[in-house]
Amino acid sequence: MTIEELIKDTEDRMKKSLEASRHEFTLIRTGRANPSILENVIANFYGQEMPVNQLANITVPEPRQLLIIPWDKNALSAIEKGIMKSDLNLTPTNDGTSIRLTIPALNEERRKEFIKQLHKKAETGHAAIRNIRHDCINHLKAMTKAKECSEDDEKRTSEKVQKLTDQYIAEIDKATQVKERELLEV
Repeated sequence: MTIEELIKDTEDRMKKSLEASRHEFTLIRTGRANPSILENVIANFYGQEMPVNQLANITVPEPRQLLIIPWDKNALSAIEKGIMKSDLNLTPTNDGTSIRLTIPALNEERRKEFIKQLHKKAETGHAAIRNIRHDCINHLKAMTKAKECSEDDEKRTSEKVQKLTDQYIAEIDKATQVKERELLEV
């Protein structure tokens, strides 16, 4: 592997970590309805564990409401049970053909709790970026030891990798700030 390939691979991995962090941020519930909060909700339908979004169409008819219309009406109770078992703390309303989830306005205590969750997820993203940097630098050291690159190349590349690390950590911080503002919005 050349130094250019190593840098490209490192940057690709950092991009994926950034996207994973952004995705994790979407799973944190705000005061608004968002179908992505149901991504991790599992329903047991005909003995199979399935995500709710694979059993039903999820729409947002109002800013604080989700409408879940299953493709198979027999899945209604399984979806309802899955939502009740989840950690969303939402009560589904089953009308026989669909399920409505009303997202309550967040109180101050819940906002602070979600912000703590957000910061934990951001720190996980930071750690992932730093681990990628660590892997790259270890690979560089091995290349230098094997005489595949000079010490000057190692130093220059290490500086480049550090700049990439700082850039992607700043991106995670920016996404965290955006989500935090969204959570604090009343």
